[in-house]
Amino acid sequence: MTNAYIQGLAQLLDAPKKIAIIPHRSPDGDAMGSTLALYHFLRKGGHTPVVIAPNEFPEFLAWLPDSETVLVYEKDKENVARILQEQELIFTLDFNALHRTGEMEHVLAKLTAPFVMIDHHERPDGYAQLTYSDTAFGSTCEMVYNVIVGLGKRDWIDKTIATCIYTGILTDSGSFKFPKTTGTTHRIVAELIDLGVDNSEIPALLYDNGSFDSLQLLGRALQNMKVFPEFGISYTTLSQAELDAHHYAKGDTEGIVNYGLSIKGITFTAIFIEHTDEKIIKISFRSQGAFDVNQFARDHFNGGGHINAAGGKSTQTLAETVARFERIVREYHPNLQKQVS
Repeated sequence: MTNAYIQGLAQLLDAPKKIAIIPHRSPDGDAMGSTLALYHFLRKGGHTPVVIAPNEFPEFLAWLPDSETVLVYEKDKENVARILQEQELIFTLDFNALHRTGEMEHVLAKLTAPFVMIDHHERPDGYAQLTYSDTAFGSTCEMVYNVIVGLGKRDWIDKTIATCIYTGILTDSGSFKFPKTTGTTHRIVAELIDLGVDNSEIPALLYDNGSFDSLQLLGRALQNMKVFPEFGISYTTLSQAELDAHHYAKGDTEGIVNYGLSIKGITFTAIFIEHTDEKIIKISFRSQGAFDVNQFARDHFNGGGHINAAGGKSTQTLAETVARFERIVREYHPNLQKQVS
């Protein structure tokens, strides 16, 4: 984050404004934590902010402070589009390309208000007037903390803002075990706990608040798992019929992909989830070590993300998508085991 970024942002926030804060489609803990942290911060500065999510966020994040104020574009497209057109400043958090908002991209692309980006993914697009993009960070929430401190407003971080920031850091760091969790990350977390964040309650709300159906769905995904020890690869699938049989709700598949890396010798894993309503197969990739799943997703599945965590999609059938994945890892990467080890 440069001095020019902070100076430019300070100028944009010099007078009260109507401000929209946008997370990516299917927002996770970091997306919702960062947008709501910024929402509470901007309110303290006399602004009129609104968080507008492209679609619904998971129920396990509904306890976040003021999450009930979040507008959802897909629920009321015409009204939300009108509200977006009234905004004087647009923040986009935890994504760096407008297509990550789905259908809302077409509305955002026509706005005349300046954009401000805060994001930690690779290869940012150039739509923002101010861009704070740094892949060294494990979460956008840690970057929001830096922005607040950079603006000289550290004392504005109260328990509410701290709770939102802590949630995003916790979830995007894999509970502090991913490689981008630094000593600085832990020092920030310690400060947030000192401000009153309940570091026992929040993990329980995030991870111990599921349903019996979601646990059964996890069991089905584990039963569907396939392992290729010669490549150090595993993957699993969930069909629409399997989602329906277990009364799938948004967020129920969160984290399932990570189980593939818990097998000894596996350093690259994926999950393929069929969504017939959107006519796509949603894909999540995870890796350990040097193998770049961001590049893999970009090259083969119209996606992207981070080196060790990325997403993608396919418009083929579930069976065709899985068969294509198997061909890629068998033929295109015959020495994949060497690359990921």
